[in-house]
Amino acid sequence: MDIPFIPVLLISHLAATLIGGLGLRLLFASKNRDPQYGLMLGAGVGLVGGLAAVYLLWLSFAYLISTRTWKDIDAGVDPPLLTERTKRDIAKTFTVFFLVIPGMTVFFLFVLYPIIRAANYSFYDWKGFGDPTDYVKFANYEKLREHKVFRDTLSNSFKLMGLSLMVQLPLAMLLALLVGRGNLPGRRIFRFLLFVPYVFSEVIAAIIWMYVFHPTSGLANMTLDAILPSYTNIAFLGEKEYVLYAIFTVVTWKFFGFHLILYMAGLQGVPKDLEEAARVDGAAWWQVLGRVTMPLMASTIRLTVYLSVLGSFQQFVIVQVLTRGGDPYNTGHVITTYLYKYGLKHLRIGYGSAVAVLLFAMTLLFSLGYQRMLMRRDYQEAGR
Repeated sequence: MDIPFIPVLLISHLAATLIGGLGLRLLFASKNRDPQYGLMLGAGVGLVGGLAAVYLLWLSFAYLISTRTWKDIDAGVDPPLLTERTKRDIAKTFTVFFLVIPGMTVFFLFVLYPIIRAANYSFYDWKGFGDPTDYVKFANYEKLREHKVFRDTLSNSFKLMGLSLMVQLPLAMLLALLVGRGNLPGRRIFRFLLFVPYVFSEVIAAIIWMYVFHPTSGLANMTLDAILPSYTNIAFLGEKEYVLYAIFTVVTWKFFGFHLILYMAGLQGVPKDLEEAARVDGAAWWQVLGRVTMPLMASTIRLTVYLSVLGSFQQFVIVQVLTRGGDPYNTGHVITTYLYKYGLKHLRIGYGSAVAVLLFAMTLLFSLGYQRMLMRRDYQEAGR
């Protein structure tokens, strides 16, 4: 791939210089109005621009010396300082760096910048109007620790995560084995019916189940009344003892098909010959499952656990629609709905930003730790 090196290099230098200059501008222009924000954003932008400029200068130097020659008096020839392979490596590195710049720019503007902004707001008592001026340090985080509703909300999120790992995923695995390995009649229709709920939007799924859980004419109460004698109708979404389990039922119904398809795809990578060989050697069905099938599906299982945990903490739409914002009596909240109600609806942007920072820190730490400890080998095998 031939790229006009000098024009591209000049444009890249200019872009890096502008980024660094923007950082310094933000750093000094914002210090009187918003010192913490100016410091973090200006230093971050300036660092990115400075590193880019230094890296581009190194590429420039490497490219220029690769075209120079040493005068060899004895031999009368001019051998190059760098080999052709080194020149190609430099050109390849520069090409990759040049192509990464647009993506990194988008990442900075729409991911890293909002995170920095939210972290800054979390230290202010700010309602979202004008510039934040009431600097309260860690008061918002202290309020989170003292607020009983938030402690219950955090407990609900962890319970939802635990139910997903202990009920939803094993059930999806069981049905994947029945559909993918068993002799279940009508397997294609069964697979289609299980995957259909995942196609629905979360709002539609929540509205459907609002009718199912209706306290008087809902399908759930009508079915239980027909099966159980002397049954009394239950307001599943109106009583704090049942609301979390009702939410989990809807979440399971909505995302069950997704995990089922992942497990069935993982089963496709398990050679049937290995399972047959184990049976011929006298292994029982449970031994084949535990010592052949499950180990070969380990990467898929790790992936579904990872997605399930993150999804449990980030779930918002279904809970918001079902509970109408955390009802009954704020016992139906998860972290995201708590953030929406106490941060945005109450116009406590600083407090809501503290919740967002805490949620981001929890998911980031889990994501980095889980991928490093459990999914690292999967990435290495995929890169081979």
